[in-house]
Amino acid sequence: MAEKTTKEETKKGKRASKSKKAVKSVKISQAQFEKKVIELADKGLTSEKIGESLRQEGIHPKEYDKKISKILKEKGKYINPDLKNVKEKLERIKKHYEKNKQDKRAMREKDRVFAQLRKLKKYFKIKD
Repeated sequence: MAEKTTKEETKKGKRASKSKKAVKSVKISQAQFEKKVIELADKGLTSEKIGESLRQEGIHPKEYDKKISKILKEKGKYINPDLKNVKEKLERIKKHYEKNKQDKRAMREKDRVFAQLRKLKKYFKIKD
């Protein structure tokens, strides 16, 4: 007779197949860590995305003295992710609205996102 599998066994099997391979942790010096963070920031990544890419390489930011955002602030390369995302969203909506002037919902969305951007700039005390 064929063996019957339980639901728990099938769930475990599915989880195991979807899991990623474990990446070995790499320990580098503090100076090398900061240099790596600056390199990734120059590519236009936010602090969250820098942390993700470092973890994929096996470098864990919690093992180092400074946070990624603090390193970026010291070097003057910090980009607030909230502002960046809202700016990108506003650009996409503006581009759409330029092509589709009859789209009144897009016009309203453009105004709403612009107001959201203005509020964020005021909150973070950014002058533009």
